[in-house]
Amino acid sequence: MLSNIRQAVRRSYRRAVDLSHPARSPLGSAVVNCVVYADGVRQQGECEVEEALRRVRKSGGGFVWIGLHEPDQDEFAGLAKLFGLHPLAIEDAVHAHQRPKVERYDDTLFAVFKTVRYVEHTELTATSEVVDTGELMAFVGTDFVITIRHGGHGSLGPLREVLEATPEQLAKGPAAVLHAIADHVVDDYLAVTDAVQSDIEAVETAVFSDDSGRGDAGRIYQLKRELLELKRAVAPLDRPLQQLATQPMPAIEPDIRTYFRDVADHLTRATEQIASYDALLDSILQAHLAQVTVAQNEDMRKITAWAAIIAVPTMVCGVYGMNFDHMPELRWTYGYPLVLCIIAVACFVIHRGFRRNGWL
Repeated sequence: MLSNIRQAVRRSYRRAVDLSHPARSPLGSAVVNCVVYADGVRQQGECEVEEALRRVRKSGGGFVWIGLHEPDQDEFAGLAKLFGLHPLAIEDAVHAHQRPKVERYDDTLFAVFKTVRYVEHTELTATSEVVDTGELMAFVGTDFVITIRHGGHGSLGPLREVLEATPEQLAKGPAAVLHAIADHVVDDYLAVTDAVQSDIEAVETAVFSDDSGRGDAGRIYQLKRELLELKRAVAPLDRPLQQLATQPMPAIEPDIRTYFRDVADHLTRATEQIASYDALLDSILQAHLAQVTVAQNEDMRKITAWAAIIAVPTMVCGVYGMNFDHMPELRWTYGYPLVLCIIAVACFVIHRGFRRNGWL
């Protein structure tokens, strides 16, 4: 519902802009940024997508980088037709919810990355959100890069600025942009895993502290669930990175593959960290359940001990409450105080025995 409202507002705004600028192309309705690069240098001036692509192909060098945010089918149709994108890739790019992958369509690569963000929180609870995920997709050709972002985070603005500060890297073409995106995404994985470690340490400390409560199980399960979401974003990216690092791909120069191998190494580190965190959480959960079992046994021993103590006066009072005419010491003057003393001494002896054995 919120997504539909946001898209409706966005379309209304864009229609108002189109009315004030009649010459504006419908291809620009979903475009956040459209920049032409030549020899790694950003070209001055703003232009529409068709004009940018025409300039690049007329000069025979450079490429155009187009950025989009959550385009719908109608908004993306013009770009798809202009760049000759495959219909299957277009459907994946518009609807999102894809696994990380790299697919080849003729001379164009289609890459999907899962972006992650650590959600700051003052205290971990059974309902806390720890990891927020989104999607980042890229179409890479010989003279163009189209990036599509889904979600409220993962903006490529800072990455674009970093690349523009190193024109020698950007001069390597669209493959350099794809590498920078992959490296940026994997660096975020490492940052999030490091942040999640602090939550795991907090839960571990709470479980093994003297005053740990039984409500820690909810926090542990929530952290495992968030860690699983992070694992689903990180683990499937291993195969696509291996493809980019080892297999010939269109628009990917051989010297760029070395950079993808470095990114794959960083991804392996993130994957190993997540696996170790998951195993540690399993151990913490088992330890917590063992503590709960021990605490329950302690409670049962205390209940049993008090039940045994109460059984003594219950038994004595039950015997002398049967109202028989001929009972020992029934009419003796000191019978009642004697029975009370016997009850008190018996309860004291049993209580002391339970205390000595650690039951009370």
